[in-house]
Amino acid sequence: MKRRPPRLHKGDTVGIIAPSSPPNIERLTKALDFLDELGLHYVLGNTVQLHNHYLAGTDQERAQDLQEMIEDPTIKAIFCASAGFGAARIADKIDYLLLEENPKIFWGFSDITFLHTAIGMFSDIVTFHGPTLSSIGRENVTERTKHMFEQLFQPAEIHYDESISPLTTICGGAARGEITGGNLTLIANSLGTKFEIDTAGKILLIEDIGLEPAQIDGLLNQLRQARKFEQVKGIVIGEFTEIHPREYEDSPSLDELFESYFKDLNIPAVSGFKIGHCEPNVGIPLGVDVLLDAENKDLAILPGVE
Repeated sequence: MKRRPPRLHKGDTVGIIAPSSPPNIERLTKALDFLDELGLHYVLGNTVQLHNHYLAGTDQERAQDLQEMIEDPTIKAIFCASAGFGAARIADKIDYLLLEENPKIFWGFSDITFLHTAIGMFSDIVTFHGPTLSSIGRENVTERTKHMFEQLFQPAEIHYDESISPLTTICGGAARGEITGGNLTLIANSLGTKFEIDTAGKILLIEDIGLEPAQIDGLLNQLRQARKFEQVKGIVIGEFTEIHPREYEDSPSLDELFESYFKDLNIPAVSGFKIGHCEPNVGIPLGVDVLLDAENKDLAILPGVE
């Protein structure tokens, strides 16, 4: 397992950055009220209100925001205000050794997957795949989504079973290993870079939004041909939302598609987890050991903070 960052305490100060696209300011403002409810103080990064085409400032500005939050000893956690596009552009501009020497909570999802992979690889610390702050400001956000922030204050195991959402066993069995992954597109984007995801001996989490079944097929095939499924110990399939089959396509269902890739691997694979672009969005630590029991449709996750 990777090293856990220290837990939060009420009265701590957290940093808010926009390493990808600009956040929705109205939603972010509502999320700041939520941080107040959690008893946290916050510091806004300089890029939160910047626009550079579809990015929240230049690469240098966004990287500097993250770097300053890492360097500041008063900042106990770093929350991503938004995702979108562009986090991968700053991955080679971060001092990962400094973060390893001064571990702190890092929280976000979707486009932030590239930074989760990079931090896990070069800082060797646990990070958190959870909703961005601007998504906390949505009108339909659920209490379960908000409740997931409580794991940052007190070490606690997470148990996910069908009491949260219906689950489908793609392939049976049980396995224990370190969980890694996140957004499928960003996982595939890491291939061939120095931040290429390592899946050997791991439980792989995948989720995505706005793809056609044929595009999901292409991404899974890319991972297969990169041999990322050969030594993986299990597959956790999160939410794939806003799927848009082309009108002329006779597209397989998502479970049929997942079966074509995972059924014959003879490792546990389960779909239906409300992790990703959905409500609730169950925030989980990456880099901790989990037990995936496909027979009983249960995912047990060790605490992400110490």
